[in-house]
Amino acid sequence: MTSANRTDEKLAELNQPSLWSGINAYRSDPLIVDLTAALPRGIREDLENMGRYVTSPEAQELARMANQGAPQLRTHGPRGERVDVVEFHPAWHALMRRSMSVGLHSSVWDPQADTEAKDEAHKVRAARFYMTSQLESGHLCPLTMTSASVAALSASPAVQKDWAPKILSRKYDSSNKPAMRKSAVTIGMGMTEKQGGTDVRANRSAAEKVSEGIYRLSGHKWFMSAPMSDAFIMLAQTKEGMGCFLVPRLLEDGSTNGLQFQRLKDKVGNRSNASAEVEFSDTFGFLLGGPDAGIRTILDMVTLTRLDCALASSGMMRASLAEAVHHTRGRSVFGKMLVNQPIMTRVLADMALDVAAATALSFRLADAFDKARGNAEEAAYARVMTPVAKYWCCKIAPALIYEAMECIGGNGYIEERPIARHYREAPVNAIWEGSGNVMALDVLRVLNRGKDLFETVFAGLARDLGPAGKKTIDVLRAAIALCEQDEGAARLLVEQLALAAGAAELYRLGAGRIADAFIETRLAGGWRSTYGMLDSRFDASYIVDLLYPPAA
Repeated sequence: MTSANRTDEKLAELNQPSLWSGINAYRSDPLIVDLTAALPRGIREDLENMGRYVTSPEAQELARMANQGAPQLRTHGPRGERVDVVEFHPAWHALMRRSMSVGLHSSVWDPQADTEAKDEAHKVRAARFYMTSQLESGHLCPLTMTSASVAALSASPAVQKDWAPKILSRKYDSSNKPAMRKSAVTIGMGMTEKQGGTDVRANRSAAEKVSEGIYRLSGHKWFMSAPMSDAFIMLAQTKEGMGCFLVPRLLEDGSTNGLQFQRLKDKVGNRSNASAEVEFSDTFGFLLGGPDAGIRTILDMVTLTRLDCALASSGMMRASLAEAVHHTRGRSVFGKMLVNQPIMTRVLADMALDVAAATALSFRLADAFDKARGNAEEAAYARVMTPVAKYWCCKIAPALIYEAMECIGGNGYIEERPIARHYREAPVNAIWEGSGNVMALDVLRVLNRGKDLFETVFAGLARDLGPAGKKTIDVLRAAIALCEQDEGAARLLVEQLALAAGAAELYRLGAGRIADAFIETRLAGGWRSTYGMLDSRFDASYIVDLLYPPAA
């Protein structure tokens, strides 16, 4: 008997379940297996290997160390010169190296990646991103921005030609060298300023034209994540209006490009990743798109990051609830296993419904991204449902992860467990890339400009919802009518649309009993504010065991 087995046996005597570790995150998740069942065998084998990796003790230790060893800012060198370098824990670099090797930063743009599933590039990447978020989400920030940046770079073919090969490379390079001398680069983003926040039209950073396509920038950014990125997509005011720029961190001779880091933010979570306040002057940047088209240009990038926010939130919820279910199956309370206590069973089942719907909704959105170019219905779905999915998946994550923590009890409220990391991380996805109100306003913007897009989406939802379709769509149309009279009601529409779309996708996937329970309790049920409100009509044990199968 190994020492690990003896330890587990001793803990079992003390009524302490083993840690949720070494359990394949792919194979143990029937929904993700079903969502990827049609992908080529080689990709599914790759996903299974990734599922094995993200729960391994070695990977979990990297995640723990990366979050405990917070990044450190070094503004000056030994001679008093500005260096503006952020130093990361070696575990961060190990996580980055692994995630870049599987193309989380580039695969949707790489013609050589997953050639047997080129028409499903977003879906394939979504599966990898979803599972990696179950390990550690902080390092996914620069990977998300790097992948999304290609959408903004496409507004300037000359800039894209120079930078795309470095972005597509999977050889992680953390050296502090000019971008074109590195094997691979990452791209960050700087939009937020202290006086404007989300209202980027209030930005005061200025850009002065130097030559064709090159500008000199000055100003500040209140939040600039992943400050050791090799370049940043930034907004600044030109004479014509708001422009979008690619701003290298270092110039070609290795000197700094005028970016001076003031401090790193001391954040609630997202501790492995750095976010900086930065002042800049005489900072050179390449114009992307027209000098007055900056917001339109950067929104193409932001749309992609919002999908990642939904995926990461869904992944963290999945990992947290899986940890809680595992714990309750291994702990005895009041004469029976905790998972079999009726109240606990219903709490777990209720949470499982939300996790399943969030996951299904996120992957449905990724599927729409893949098909939008040649399909009007999918294009409408992508436009309407991106802010909806981002809103709902990110909004429910903190409360759900907390409830999973409570299922574990006092042992859930300690930093040694992965769930603590997920709990601290959860709020950020709802805040970054547009808060809940911003998402609601984006939905209203679509409504004001193209109501027909909603009818296109509704037709698909009605088809997938089956008998429940007509009544549900009537409710959604009533919510639209209310929003047309009262902007403050926008969240009602967004949440109802998210619930309907999540249920529709569960039905489409064939998870009828899960979808029935979800739609009855979310759309047809009474008012509810906490988990565990399922009644006896729904087989809670069936829901838990189906979505979180017991280990063989």
